[in-house]
Amino acid sequence: MASYIALSYWDLALASVLVLINAGLSITFGLKIHRSLLVAAIRMAVQLTLIGLVLTALFSLVSPLWTGLAVLAMILLAGQEVMQRQDRRLSGWWSFGLGTGCMMMSSVLVTAFALLTAIRPNPWYDPRYAIPLLGMILGNCMTGISLGLNTLTTSLMLRRPSVEAQLMLGATRWDAAAPVTRDALRSALMPTINSMSATGLVSLPGMMTGQILSGVPPVEAVKYQILVMFLIAGGTGFGAVAAVLGGVYRLTDARHRLRLDRLAAAQAI
Repeated sequence: MASYIALSYWDLALASVLVLINAGLSITFGLKIHRSLLVAAIRMAVQLTLIGLVLTALFSLVSPLWTGLAVLAMILLAGQEVMQRQDRRLSGWWSFGLGTGCMMMSSVLVTAFALLTAIRPNPWYDPRYAIPLLGMILGNCMTGISLGLNTLTTSLMLRRPSVEAQLMLGATRWDAAAPVTRDALRSALMPTINSMSATGLVSLPGMMTGQILSGVPPVEAVKYQILVMFLIAGGTGFGAVAAVLGGVYRLTDARHRLRLDRLAAAQAI
């Protein structure tokens, strides 16, 4: 039977001293980030405490309805984050809908694949497995999609003369936007590639470390981490490709014209 070392609130308070030291360093060196650091730390602690209470309730219910509602809430919040991370957003409902829809498609598809094939809990929608797995895939998918869309819109603005020149010479919208599309996809997938390259040699991922600390044999923890990394790579790839191609589709039209008027006005800083 695997055992784990329980943490007290005093243990957490003691660890929080490290954050206070960082805040002090910010004041010492005039970085002016101590307020943001402390707010972020408090927000993180409150959010994790609340999600802990929610997950405790979900785990006791094992209901497909409540699991589905939790999944939907996670995806909608992630879609809002994707929208907030754009320097130049798509106008209208596309601003929220494109990233959210692509994340829903890719993360739910990959999570369901893992639950039905490799993990196989009973029932398959058991929130103890579905929610944490979706959370890891969704978080990385959110990062990839936000980077891909931001690179796409920014690059189209910068390369507008080049893209429009190719369109005037008879290139299709997909051919003219191909260099920008490739750059956007590279930007979206690079964090996942870097993470896979460094995992095991430079860093031990949080999930694997948590399992080992809770008493799971290291070899078993490694198996789960490899599975998760493959799922993250697949989900991020599917979501990024769908989002970037959807962005190209929206920012061009059937007459093969560049439609940067479909971008919202730049946000004031």
